Amino acid sequence: MELNAYQAAAKTTAVYTSADQQLVCTVLGLNGEAGEVAEKIKKVIRDKNSVIEDTDRTEIQKELGDVLWYLAVLADTLGLDLESVAQMNLEKLRSRYQRGAIHGQGDNR
Repeated sequence: MELNAYQAAAKTTAVYTSADQQLVCTVLGLNGEAGEVAEKIKKVIRDKNSVIEDTDRTEIQKELGDVLWYLAVLADTLGLDLESVAQMNLEKLRSRYQRGAIHGQGDNR
């Protein structure tokens, strides 16, 4: 599936009462779902000696899908399409890699 097609489909399931509510709820939702991914990984490390089983992988995949949904709707709320977000990110990382700046601190390195 193309990223922009996913984004278009995702926004048809977004139900908010205002643009302000959509912005706040998608930002908070994105952070909440990313936290759920981290929580599942933490439990695998803590409880399963870092062994990821198929059931864990499936549950993490569900949470990653929720992260993707919130990301898609948030990007749409900001007037951005996912494909341009992805392209810009790859270009930034490629530039950092080529300049030997992939490690380090700061957004604009």
